[in-house]
Parts: sequence; C-alpha cells; structure tokens
Amino acid sequence: MSKSKKSEFRPDDYVVYPAHGVGQIVSIEKQEIAGIELELFVISFEKDKMTLRVPTNKAAEIGMRSLSSPDVVSKAMSTLKGKARVKRAMWSRRAQEYEQKINSGDLIAIAEVVRDLHRTDDQREQSYSERQLYEAALERLTREVAAVSGGDEVQAAKKVDEVLVSRAA
Repeated sequence: MSKSKKSEFRPDDYVVYPAHGVGQIVSIEKQEIAGIELELFVISFEKDKMTLRVPTNKAAEIGMRSLSSPDVVSKAMSTLKGKARVKRAMWSRRAQEYEQKINSGDLIAIAEVVRDLHRTDDQREQSYSERQLYEAALERLTREVAAVSGGDEVQAAKKVDEVLVSRAA
C-alpha cells in the first residue's frame, strides 16, 4: 500500500493519458495478473466510453500526467494565435509528426497541430486525413481546456475557435 502514498494521483483526479487525452481516475485497485499482484489506476474516459487500467508504478513512465496549469493553457492559446508553420515535407511524413504530437499528451504540441492544420473559409479544403488529425487535436485541446477551466467542452471549443478566428482577422 506504500506505493499509492508516493503516487501523485488519487481517485476523482483528472489526468491526461498521452494516447487518449483527459480521463478521470475512478479508483485504485489491486489485481492479480499472471501471478503478480499489481496496483492499478482505473481511469474512465467518459466521452469515449472506455476504461483503462494503468499500473501505478508505470504511470509516470508512460507519460500520464496531471492536467496542465492555467499558465500552460494560456501558452497553448498564444500558440494558436501564431502563424501556421507547415513544413515542405511530404504529407505522409508531416502526418506522422502531427500524430506523434497529438499522442505526446503535450498541450502546447497539440495546440501547434491545431494551429498548423486550421483552415479559414477562404483557404482550400482539408483532405480527409488532414481533417481527421485536426479534429483529433482539436478535441484533445478543448477537453483539457474545459477540464482545467472547470467549464464544459462547448465553452472551451468556443474559446479555442475565437482565438483561431481572431488570428485570421
């Protein structure tokens, strides 16, 4: 039981799991797997209707972290205001880099993807894969902004959209 005292996460805490975004720790349970007793965080991703079990001793190693501070959220918002930086590499290579940024769990890296893939009405339409990556990044960003501000995702999405629209003006 001493392991859980060292852990920074507790039941009801919101956490960011790099590959899935914001989830809530429902409980910490012990389970025997392959003859070894493990202590696990049970994390619920309500929106995805998914439950994840993460060994408490591996949480930091896989990049699970607490929600970003309001300071990091404002840095992410200023990242959105910046000029899109699109490398001249092939799309498949850029798509891979965007995917890595989204799955890194780093809010500022996710904001960079949203900034780089955002299209205004007068720009050319996105390809299917561009739109998929953009929507994935946007969803991760708005979920974390909502969780940090204590608001709902609709308000967070409006806030992000306002920043993106003001950039284009």
